[in-house]
Amino acid sequence: MSEKSYLEWPFFEDRHRKLEAELDSWATNNISEHHGELDSACRELVAKLGAAGWLRYCVGGTSYGGEHETIDTRSICLLRETLARHSGLADFAFGMQGLGSGAITLHGSDAQKREYLPRVASGQALAAFALSEPGSGSDVAAMACSARLDGEYYVLDGEKSWISNGGIADFYVVFARTGEAPGARGLSAFIVDADTPGLEIAERIEVIAPHPLARLRFTDCRVHKSAMLGTPGLGFKVAMQTLDIFRTSVAAAALGFSRRALDEALRRATTREMFQQKLADFQITQVKLAQMATSVDISALLTYRAAWRRDQGHKVTREAAMAKMTATESAQQVIDSAVQIWGGCGVVSNHPVELLYREIRALRIYEGATEVQQLIIARQTLTAYEDS
Repeated sequence: MSEKSYLEWPFFEDRHRKLEAELDSWATNNISEHHGELDSACRELVAKLGAAGWLRYCVGGTSYGGEHETIDTRSICLLRETLARHSGLADFAFGMQGLGSGAITLHGSDAQKREYLPRVASGQALAAFALSEPGSGSDVAAMACSARLDGEYYVLDGEKSWISNGGIADFYVVFARTGEAPGARGLSAFIVDADTPGLEIAERIEVIAPHPLARLRFTDCRVHKSAMLGTPGLGFKVAMQTLDIFRTSVAAAALGFSRRALDEALRRATTREMFQQKLADFQITQVKLAQMATSVDISALLTYRAAWRRDQGHKVTREAAMAKMTATESAQQVIDSAVQIWGGCGVVSNHPVELLYREIRALRIYEGATEVQQLIIARQTLTAYEDS
C-alpha cells in the first residue's frame, strides 16, 4: 500500500482524493499487471476503462462524453499515477486515449468533437497521436510528411514513426506540412480514420516494455478539408498545447512506477533476513530507501505543481518540462534501487520490479527526451529573465 499523505497537499480538492480512492479500489479488483496478447489486451483495457467511466476524464466537454467541461490535469495525473502503480499497460491504454484525442478536445469543431470524443470516452474507439517521424522526433520543425490541398481534399504523403497505438487505433491525429510558412509555422493537424485509403501500417515496432507501436505510411492519402483541426498552419500550436497537458501526465505515470518500486523495496527490506537481521536494519539499505522516498516526493511536488498551475489557467511549458524530466529520471533511479534490493529475484522475468525496469526506460524518451526537456527549461528560464 503506497503512502498517500501527498493527497492532503493543497494542490488537491476533495473530489481528487475521492477519485484516487475509487480508482485504486477499482484497479485492485479489475486490473492485472500480467496481460495476454498485446493488441487484444490493449483493446480490452480500453473497453474496461471506458465502461467504468475512467476515460471520461480524457475528454473535455460534458456534451461530448467528458467528465468536466475542460480537461482537469490533476485528475488526469492522479488517474495515470494510480494506474501505473497497478499496470504499465493499463496506464498506457489510458494515456494514449487522452493524448490521441486531446487535440480534438482543444481545437476540434463541434462536428469533430461529436464524431470522435464520445467514442473515446466510452472506450469504443482507440485514439492515436501521430507527430514523430523517422527523421524528426524532437525536432518537430523538420517534419517532412506533407499535405497538399487538392480541391476539397488534402492529400497526405510521408511517414510517421514510433506511433503509440499504431496498428490498433481507430483514428489518428496526424501532423503534416502544409507550407503556410517555413519551419514549425507551416504545419497543420488532421484527423485521419484508420481505414482511409492510402494509410498503411508500414511496420509494427517491438520495444522492451510491450506496447503497440508502429510506423505509418501515407501515400496519396486523401482526407476532406473538414478533417483539419483548427486552421492551416496551426499544427505546431495544436501539438504543443496537447503536450503541455499530457507531458505532465507522463511525469505522473513515472511517479506511479516510482511509488510501486518503493513499495516493493520496502516489502523486501522488511521481510528479507540476512546475517541474523532484516535487510532494512542495514544502514546502507536505509540510505537507499531514504534516497528513493525523497526522489518520489520531489517528483510528486513538481508533477502536481505543473498540473495545478495548468488547471488555474497558466501556461505550463516550463513546469511540465521540469516535472517530466525529474519524474522520469528519478523513477529510473528508484526502480534500479528496488531491483538491487531484491537482488537476483529482481531480474527474474515478470517480477514486479523487473516489469517496472522495462516500463520506465521509454518514458525518458517519449513525449520529449530528457535532453529536450532541458533545452525547453533553459529557454523558458532565459526568456523569463530577459523579459523581467
